[in-house]
Amino acid sequence: MPYPFRAVAVCRRAWVTALGLSLCAGASAQTELVIATVNNGHMIEMQKLGKHFEQAHPDIRLKWVTLEEGVLRQRVTTDIATKGGQFDVMTIGMYETPIWGKKGWLQALKTDAAYDADDLLPAIRQGLSVDGKLFAAPFYGESSMLMYRKDLADKVGVQVPERPTWPQIKDLAAKIHDPKNGVYGICLRGKPGWGDNMAFLSTLVNTFGGQWFDMQWKPQLQSKPWQEAIHFYVDLLKHHGPPGSSANSFNEILALTNSGKCGIWIDATIAASFVSDARQSKVAGQMAFAQAPTMHTPKGANWLWSWNLAIPAGSRKVDAAQKFITWSTSKDYVQLVAKTNGWANVPTGTRRSTYANAEFQKAARFAAAEKMAIDSANPTDATLPQSPYIGVQFAAIAEFQAIGIAVGQQMSAALAGKSTVEAALKASQTLAEREMKKAGYYR
Repeated sequence: MPYPFRAVAVCRRAWVTALGLSLCAGASAQTELVIATVNNGHMIEMQKLGKHFEQAHPDIRLKWVTLEEGVLRQRVTTDIATKGGQFDVMTIGMYETPIWGKKGWLQALKTDAAYDADDLLPAIRQGLSVDGKLFAAPFYGESSMLMYRKDLADKVGVQVPERPTWPQIKDLAAKIHDPKNGVYGICLRGKPGWGDNMAFLSTLVNTFGGQWFDMQWKPQLQSKPWQEAIHFYVDLLKHHGPPGSSANSFNEILALTNSGKCGIWIDATIAASFVSDARQSKVAGQMAFAQAPTMHTPKGANWLWSWNLAIPAGSRKVDAAQKFITWSTSKDYVQLVAKTNGWANVPTGTRRSTYANAEFQKAARFAAAEKMAIDSANPTDATLPQSPYIGVQFAAIAEFQAIGIAVGQQMSAALAGKSTVEAALKASQTLAEREMKKAGYYR
């Protein structure tokens, strides 16, 4: 008879002996996994469904630390850099994963045939791997896509192609812009932040033929593609966007779109499920989906992101953490969410099998466009000129956060009319050069 069952029998017979007490203690001992995660809908649902994992693994107890995105980043970064050991499983992004993997801060994940790592979408798997080793498992993933009011496009006689150009989008925005009746031609992110306006603007610069750094790691923020892209962006929102665009990011534009005030929106594919949900959106039936616009090149035109679960290096609970990550990012977990909440609410952007499921396709009419967007994003080849960094809407180096935040502030100021585009890009170039030189990339 296995040890735990014998111990339970001993406890039930209440053998009050030193041996009996020892066995009873062994029977009740559990491994506690402390999981740091972000407070979004998919992760909140994972916590609710965690009871299924605990039932299947009675020797493991889950303890959740749920934080806002900014606080989460700060807490897990500090903990892993200082080897604090507060967390056994961390929710991290595609930005952190390759950086921390290279530094040896993460445990390489081990997957078996049942997990089927080959079922992971190639772009997502590649973005979470270093030298072929997977260092985080994707919980849900996203790219960016075009979402637009088909009723408004039809009204002005415009048929939007599967992958339009930016001049075509500008032309449509001009035709449907009707602020007197509460409709703005186009809504785009303007709120400063490396994950806010710079997530979108990096993809815009990419498709205009630009990059963050050249092969010598020198910032390229005053290059012709950056100049063209930012002028185009500022002019587009000035003439065909809502007032106060410099304060808008995902949540603000989602509210505008769901209330019928945005004719066109280019943003995260995850938004498609919200804007097409009649319970949330006044224009759900009118929303249509296509690929993010291109300009001089399709490279890097749409971003790539995922929220992922990872194990800190040096963890003393690797086996238990591996079991939880395997469960929560598996095909079976997707099926569990579908059974519990319906196929429209499953975490997307991670597995081929999800998109191949007929029930999911029926529930998510944006599914084909979303998968095409994710598949087309390549974090190792996202710019027309060759670049030394991995990442589409970011450069996977530790210095990028500070640079991205500072540049985002400059771009937001240009959009708000507090600075010229030229002055904002000059200031951005100066601060980026200072950070890169300080970090020792070049003299």
